[in-house]
Amino acid sequence: MSAATDERLKILQMVEDGKISAEEATALLRAMSGGRQSPVRPPAPGEERRYLRISVSDLDSGTARVNVSVPMGLVSAAFRMAERFAPEFGEFDLDELQELIATSTGGKIVEVVDQAESERVEIYVE
Repeated sequence: MSAATDERLKILQMVEDGKISAEEATALLRAMSGGRQSPVRPPAPGEERRYLRISVSDLDSGTARVNVSVPMGLVSAAFRMAERFAPEFGEFDLDELQELIATSTGGKIVEVVDQAESERVEIYVE
């Protein structure tokens, strides 16, 4: 079996085990296929839309400098753009970060404090 097939089977097993939803599995499978399918779709009736929220605040005053919410359907596209247009992201394992985001049940997943810039960056799944 190919590595891609193994990865697809792992994703399907996570759905079967209840670790991720079918929507999250679809997003992962799309990301594996290079996103050739449309990553954005309207939520099904009764389905809650999830977001990735990025907040940057001033450490001294606590004032928000940036507060951005991105629909989960656009997250994989954003990662592909980051890889292409921001080569410094090559230091990060974006696949691992994307999997963490996709499988998160919600809440804060990352917090970074930059004392030199007096900033706090927080990333939430909502």
